[in-house]
Amino acid sequence: MSNEASSTPTMETLIALCKRRGFVFPSSDVYGGYQGFFDFGPLGVELKNNIKNAWWKDFVHRRDDIVGLDSSIIMHPKIWVASGHVGGFSDPMVDCRETKLRYRADQLFIQAYTFTSEETENQSHYVTVVESEDNAAALAARAKKIAKLLSKKTEAKFSVGETEAEIIEFTEADHAQQTSAWGPDAEAPETLTEPRDFNLMFETKVGPLADSSATAYLRPETAQGIFANYKNVVDTGRIKVPFGIAQVGKAFRNEITPRNFLFRSREFEQMEIEYFIQPDADWQSLHREWIDKCIDWLVSIGLPREGIGEDVHPAHKLSHYSKGTTDLTFDFPHGVQELWGIACRGNFDLSQHQEHSGKSMEYFDEQQKQKYIPHVIEPSLGVDRTFLAVLAAAYTEDEIPNDKGQPEKRSLMKFHPRIAPYKVAVFPLVKNKPELVEHARTFYERLQNRWNCFWDVSGAIGRRYRRQDEIGTPYGVTVDFDTIEKGAGVTIRDRDTTEQIRLSEDEAIAWLSEKIDG
Repeated sequence: MSNEASSTPTMETLIALCKRRGFVFPSSDVYGGYQGFFDFGPLGVELKNNIKNAWWKDFVHRRDDIVGLDSSIIMHPKIWVASGHVGGFSDPMVDCRETKLRYRADQLFIQAYTFTSEETENQSHYVTVVESEDNAAALAARAKKIAKLLSKKTEAKFSVGETEAEIIEFTEADHAQQTSAWGPDAEAPETLTEPRDFNLMFETKVGPLADSSATAYLRPETAQGIFANYKNVVDTGRIKVPFGIAQVGKAFRNEITPRNFLFRSREFEQMEIEYFIQPDADWQSLHREWIDKCIDWLVSIGLPREGIGEDVHPAHKLSHYSKGTTDLTFDFPHGVQELWGIACRGNFDLSQHQEHSGKSMEYFDEQQKQKYIPHVIEPSLGVDRTFLAVLAAAYTEDEIPNDKGQPEKRSLMKFHPRIAPYKVAVFPLVKNKPELVEHARTFYERLQNRWNCFWDVSGAIGRRYRRQDEIGTPYGVTVDFDTIEKGAGVTIRDRDTTEQIRLSEDEAIAWLSEKIDG
């Protein structure tokens, strides 16, 4: 049995593991990377696809009231005018005149400090740090650096409060303070510009002309593709309200400061449902049902229930179209952050597209004998954030006995078998016995017809086990001499407990099927 000794991994630990084992690489790595973009390696693409497939199976295939869609990434630019993205999809940003770096204004914190010297009286300035889990510690560290930058006779002092509420949030209302603020990475005071809006959509050109008439956008969300196709689905799908349309697809946002690895990037994937309901439906109860369904699904793919929280948006912070929004949060390595948003969007989007397109978005309810524009509940989940959450939840460090019975540290990924990149690894005990290797290979190919499996003949068996543990393969099957000489079947090793059982080959397949497929 393994002796558990794990803790929440740091982001640096996960990033190193991802590159070392082929889960995620920086995009354009050979040229030094490209900020805000990532490539998924051999293991990463399997894990990512398994997450998407599990979501699709549970929310589309296993339900009678939800159908699928795959809309284009580039759509008519009027769609983004109607949705409000062209006019209002922006973040406040500030620039540092010294470092030429750009920051989101709502992700900076400021604090007053004073400095003294023989030549000057006490003066108050404002210094900024990028928002973090411990803003007070970040500000204190910045104060020490500023003291060294100014002079040996200078003492930089911060009145950092003990509670986060005492740290001043860097907002648009503080123009006077912002313009004299010391940038997070600057070595001179008063470097930050006033905030200004920065549109987050990527522009492109469609067709041979390069003028404004050819301007289009990479979609910043998948939802509008669903709304734009709502009537097509209703007219062809033989479905009735309430029903949902699901989509998995890429979205793009020109984030000012992409950070925290996969959590905030410029290219990402969404798994999104627009669930259409009657205008007079009990949306509060339906909203709660969706929240519970989403929590259950996250637990089903291996996230710990205790790590999932609910952040209910207060009325004054709701989007203008929202009746109610709850974010499911997760305890990521960089803190508790949003993972899955479940919003009641009313009929805002369909009404906007009806107005801007001139096409009716009304639904005729045969049972009620009336027309109406349906309202919507929208569960929207990021694939990449789910990927990161799964990595953080799965990472474990413990000690197990080695071949000599001595305790040995190991790192392993406790992926749920349903989403693990490889489900089973097959090992012939030794590689210099052709009949043993041939028998193991035949059994491997039987398993390969069912699942994504790994074949490994290189190195000591214990070392091969450790390699599979670190990439999260839940089961290892070993073919040894008893298998071929006595017909004693194969041994199956459990990744998490390291316990082994021996079963006949047919029994082994049945046992694995129950564990992997449920």
